[in-house]
Amino acid sequence: MKRRVVISGIGVVAPNGATTESFWKACLDGSAAVASIPASWRQYAVFGSTLWAPLPAVDFSAYRISRIEQMQQDKTALLAMAAAEQALAGAGLAAELRDEKKNIFSLSSLDPARGGVYMGTGVGGIVSFSQNQNHHLQAPLAPHVAPEARELLRFPARFHPFAVAMTMPNSAAASLGIRYGLTGPNTTVSNACAAGLCAIGRAYEAIASGTVDFALCGGTEYLNDGFGGVFRAFDIARTLVRDCGDAQTANRPFDERRSGFLFAEGGCAVLLLEARDAALSRGRTPVAEITGFAESFDAYSIMAPEPSAVAVSRMVERACRDAHIDIRDIDYVNAHATGTLLNDIVESAVIERLFGRRPLVNATKSLTGHAIAASGAIEAAVTALSVNRKTTHACKNLDRPVRQLNFVRAPVTFPIRNALTQSFGFGGHNAAMIVSEA
Repeated sequence: MKRRVVISGIGVVAPNGATTESFWKACLDGSAAVASIPASWRQYAVFGSTLWAPLPAVDFSAYRISRIEQMQQDKTALLAMAAAEQALAGAGLAAELRDEKKNIFSLSSLDPARGGVYMGTGVGGIVSFSQNQNHHLQAPLAPHVAPEARELLRFPARFHPFAVAMTMPNSAAASLGIRYGLTGPNTTVSNACAAGLCAIGRAYEAIASGTVDFALCGGTEYLNDGFGGVFRAFDIARTLVRDCGDAQTANRPFDERRSGFLFAEGGCAVLLLEARDAALSRGRTPVAEITGFAESFDAYSIMAPEPSAVAVSRMVERACRDAHIDIRDIDYVNAHATGTLLNDIVESAVIERLFGRRPLVNATKSLTGHAIAASGAIEAAVTALSVNRKTTHACKNLDRPVRQLNFVRAPVTFPIRNALTQSFGFGGHNAAMIVSEA
């Protein structure tokens, strides 16, 4: 018999908020993160897009992350550690220090062999790879470069001895497992922009089936290589938002004047999932319950969504069946909503075809930008908070919708019983999750 699975704690580090509560407040206030790209990037290329969503400063030491760990870990792992600490605190779980030298902890009330880690990432430690590659290629050239050109090199002082560990896509998941001594399954999902939601879904399935009793799960990404190279890859593919004279209005998912997605420097969300009975036995009131999950694959294009979205429609229907609800029971849809020309047309058509104009619909990326794998996890957090608090944020800059859906135009209080969040990724990866009242 399938066990019920709840969300007990949520941790978020996003461009518009470095903690769960500051992030949620920013969303309800309509505070979006958007700024001009670093001026130094323009020394290397002429960019079609010159806007991005930078991360706020994060004090990693406040999350008991040591100075040595900050030197030895890629930013994707550090963001995951910070978000995991938030999630555990929110779930009322005390992580007790068990080895001061290694700075590792134990969750004394839980069996570590019954705990899993499921993390998604699109590009893993690509920034650490880039920095060490730059040192490898440029350090021998530096003595021969004219003084006025040396500023362009800007490589690290050394080739990092932890370069391999920092670059591995699984480093964030592995670091969380080591940090809390969790010896159950430790899995990394790399399904592009769907990876974060896929990771949460697979954690849900593992708990529901009895494979584990609890899991840390989510998505993490860090994309600032210091030169704008990762940004340029998306820019040259013409997927990024174009300037429109007012940076604050450039990012506009589901609007007729959308021009692409707002590139985010990075972000992370980690959820603590538990078997419902275990959470209640600890006296915890869950944030929300995950009741259904499904994945699909377009088998169409490495970068474009399949126009008919047949696979997406079937996936959403399967997720509803998994949740034992009718598709008409969905009260709210947190959309993938990148702001790219084709994605928003295809996704809005699917929503209208499946749900008509009844459920609330919004676009979290209108506030955060797009942090690749982290976005699906951040949007799962928004969905759970929306269900829990019976309110959700508005779509930013939505003036002329591409389709007449029930878009959230202002923060609204509404009895959300069942919600859908969905993510799509380059390659054709799709994921859908049903989040319900606890």
